[in-house]
Amino acid sequence: MNSFVSNTIKNMPPSSIRKFFDIVNTMDNAISLGVGEPDFATPWHIRECAIESLERGYTTYTSNQGMPQLRNAIANYLKEKIGVEYSGEREVLVTVGASEGIYDALRALVDPGDEVLVVEPSYVSYKPCVTMCGAVPVVVSCKAENEFRLTPEDMLEKITPKTRVLILPFPNNPTGAIMEKEDLEAIKKVIIEHNLSVISDEIYSELTYGVQHVSIASLEGMRERTVVLNGFSKAFAMTGWRLGYAAGPEEIIYNMNKIHQYIIMCAPTSSQFAGLEALQSEYREEDIARMRDAYDERRKFMLRRFEKMGLECFEPKGAFYVFPSIKNTGMDSATFCEKLLYDQKLAVIPGNAFGDCGEGFIRCSYAYSIDSIEKALSRMEKFMAKCKFLY
Repeated sequence: MNSFVSNTIKNMPPSSIRKFFDIVNTMDNAISLGVGEPDFATPWHIRECAIESLERGYTTYTSNQGMPQLRNAIANYLKEKIGVEYSGEREVLVTVGASEGIYDALRALVDPGDEVLVVEPSYVSYKPCVTMCGAVPVVVSCKAENEFRLTPEDMLEKITPKTRVLILPFPNNPTGAIMEKEDLEAIKKVIIEHNLSVISDEIYSELTYGVQHVSIASLEGMRERTVVLNGFSKAFAMTGWRLGYAAGPEEIIYNMNKIHQYIIMCAPTSSQFAGLEALQSEYREEDIARMRDAYDERRKFMLRRFEKMGLECFEPKGAFYVFPSIKNTGMDSATFCEKLLYDQKLAVIPGNAFGDCGEGFIRCSYAYSIDSIEKALSRMEKFMAKCKFLY
């Protein structure tokens, strides 16, 4: 029987992360450190605002680009947080999560056959989105010895005359790596020299520890070639609301909105009211700080426990992930995770799910309570004790 499915999609592998979640769902008393989702509920005043919008009958479409008052609030927020001014009317697009923004930005920036630099380890959606746009993903591997930061040398090895876009994923999922201003200044020279545009995925920008997030768009000469992607899921614990945004030069946002209006129409109206409350509330910084402080405590706790187990790990300064090396166990990432899952009913994610350069590492999320992390790591310690070649 003939297949009617596109070869492009048929040949696209499913997310390797889902495999472990599917197995966990069949196990009794299983614990997961695999999900990258806040364990906090969306703050009540944000939920209340959305409820009120429904009660008042605000259930129609909004502008394709998003409610004007929300776009203006996003522009004000970005000016305050990253020091870059955008017009809410012309340079901000409200999306269904930052994930939609990835596709819209790529579709607006590349033609078939163009090459896109995908920094890895990184979020699993980037390469498939590039492929679905008809472009070619070119992996730029970051190294543990550089704390998984992107360097000019890493980029120069992969740039060709066909290179058009760099996807910059910092603070990083899965490593927790960040790029400080001097790191960004170094790669800026390469970006400008080769006339690249940048999609800067800054969804974890509010979750940094001991350092201030810096957006590459804030550097001289970068605003006009950068699309900043962000959203409400991580900083405001609003994953299920599916609300994100893109900010960038008017021409790019205008063309991203063409794609958005044809395939999405607009982001959910009640979510937009919730997002407006999140940004404009007097409790905004208090909400963010409460969650960030909790994550920081968990981050430090997890690092201490991994050190005690003999698992080497650099200190992540962003997001809510730790990326320890399991190379001294003699197992590859997938084998380690499978054995841990079946031996202790504990799920973590193989590092190579986020790119080949993640081999030899595992991703553990600390978006869980301290009690849950304690139980999970106790199971991991039991498993490590069985790995006799470690001792």
